Amino acid sequence: MPTRRETVTAIIAIALWLGVTALCVGFRPEHLWLALLLAAMFFVTPATRRLLVALLPFAIFGISYDWMNIVHNYEVNPVDILGLNNAERSLFGITTAQGILTPNEFFALHTHRILDILGGIFYLCWVPVPIAFGLWLYFRRQTVPYLHFAIVFLLVNLIGFAGYYIHPAAPPWYVARYGTEFILNTPGDTAGLGAFDQITGLGIFNALYGRNSNVFAAVPSLHSAYTLVAFIYSLRSRTPMWMRITLAVITLGIWFTAVYTSHHYIIDVLLGILCALLGYLIFEHILMRIPPFARFIARYAAYIAPGASTPA
Repeated sequence: MPTRRETVTAIIAIALWLGVTALCVGFRPEHLWLALLLAAMFFVTPATRRLLVALLPFAIFGISYDWMNIVHNYEVNPVDILGLNNAERSLFGITTAQGILTPNEFFALHTHRILDILGGIFYLCWVPVPIAFGLWLYFRRQTVPYLHFAIVFLLVNLIGFAGYYIHPAAPPWYVARYGTEFILNTPGDTAGLGAFDQITGLGIFNALYGRNSNVFAAVPSLHSAYTLVAFIYSLRSRTPMWMRITLAVITLGIWFTAVYTSHHYIIDVLLGILCALLGYLIFEHILMRIPPFARFIARYAAYIAPGASTPA
């Protein structure tokens, strides 16, 4: 059984999460089911408790994303719509008979069924693949690389979320559909990913983007960051070559799809890549050189290690 201190900490953390969510975001049935799952993992066995603590960076990421609904970024700063579009056109514009087009506008005129299918597959990998990679590291007993990867994944998200509030920005599909004026409560849109839904008949992206309550979070593109972080840590861990190649291909595929489907400008993708590199550098080359922080990470890794018998 967990110690009294662990039990009190877990109960307070879950209660705080549910309380803030219910008061500020809105309580949904999945919150209750998730709370019950977390409690079960914490109390059932030491192995599930260690796994739960290991997954905390991903849990904090999910909670943080949900809590952004407390205050939307467009309530904090004005939304960049025309400026970003003009910058993309100036830097990466493609000269055509129709004039100078952004890459998004060019691809919207030159779609292909194969690219629609591959793009949908790549975009579905953005969160599941990094989490699966992290779990693979964990269950292969590469606890330290796993923990570094998980915390950098969280850090990259927090950097990206800060970017959403510092510089709210509209995605390319918004300009194509609504123009350059800010429209409050604009619903999410599948944009070019709708082709994947139509071809497959699955409606996956319609369900995902239909629940997106804030479309003005295009800068930076965190879609472009997640699998890049996984690829970086595949190079820093005992990972087979086929897995590294797979992560590299998926990462490049997501970068292309983000632009091809008009969900992001090239500028957004580049800033997403910068977020990934910045998060990695801050953690590995700044935070890990601070002795108290490094000792905390070492204790954390010892606590969650598969087979560990006592808290570190």
